[in-house]
Amino acid sequence: MRARTVGRHIKEGGKNIIRNGWMTFASVSAVTVTLLVVGAFLLLIMNLNHFADSLEDDVEIRVFVELTTSEAEQENLNTNLEDFETIDSVEYIPKDEGLETFIDSLGEQGDYFKGLRDENPLNDVYVVHAENPEDTEVIVEEIESLEHVEGVEYGRDIFDQLFTATDFIRIIGVVLIGGLSFTAIFLIANTIKLTIVARKNEIQIMKLVGATNGFIRWPFFIEGLLLGTFGSIIPIALLWFGYVQFYEMIGESTGLDFFEFLPTYPLVIQNAILLLGIGAIVGVWGSVMSVRKFLKV
Repeated sequence: MRARTVGRHIKEGGKNIIRNGWMTFASVSAVTVTLLVVGAFLLLIMNLNHFADSLEDDVEIRVFVELTTSEAEQENLNTNLEDFETIDSVEYIPKDEGLETFIDSLGEQGDYFKGLRDENPLNDVYVVHAENPEDTEVIVEEIESLEHVEGVEYGRDIFDQLFTATDFIRIIGVVLIGGLSFTAIFLIANTIKLTIVARKNEIQIMKLVGATNGFIRWPFFIEGLLLGTFGSIIPIALLWFGYVQFYEMIGESTGLDFFEFLPTYPLVIQNAILLLGIGAIVGVWGSVMSVRKFLKV
């Protein structure tokens, strides 16, 4: 395609946007609202995925040794744990160390428990990390079958609830994004339909003098592309500025040791590229729907 022809198509697409005033405004507004919600959910989901990955990496399996276990039996248990190919690391925490950690964690209230040092009721513990977090349940079952293991804990219920909540938010986001995207596509299609109806006679004349279908359609595709692109500018700017300010105010730390927000960069750049691409796709899709349905040449 020649540069002059491309310039002509872009010029015509721009004229179409100006001609349709209010419908153009409605289409761009719909894309803006859609992408604002889409972008916000993308930032949320990216952070949730980071959160889920961090949780999986931090999953600890705590193996409680029976109180009556002898030193030789405990060494044998330690060897069995280290022989697991699916286990990444094994850390031994003697019950005396566990009690001191417990007392220190209570601050001043810990003084009430110092008397337990004479008769420590706690178990010796092995803290195990899986090489692959997805193998945790299988590893737990295998550890429970070992001798001298009183019990195994790894917070299954808590993790299941957190991952269920994360999946629920993702589903809500997809449904909401889908509905808003459909609205934006519908408005863009109707905006371009008005252009086609208004230029019906001109299009027929162009066809009679030998213009190809592609030549006639290109300005409408560019119009849709411009509508979608213009609609993505405000959401990109707002979300970029908003996340930067939020991150500078909150920082990585949320007060929860297991959850940190993703750094500003390259997150906001990735989000901007995604929104720009989605806006362009929504715009072109709307124009394709309109051209196929209403352009009779």
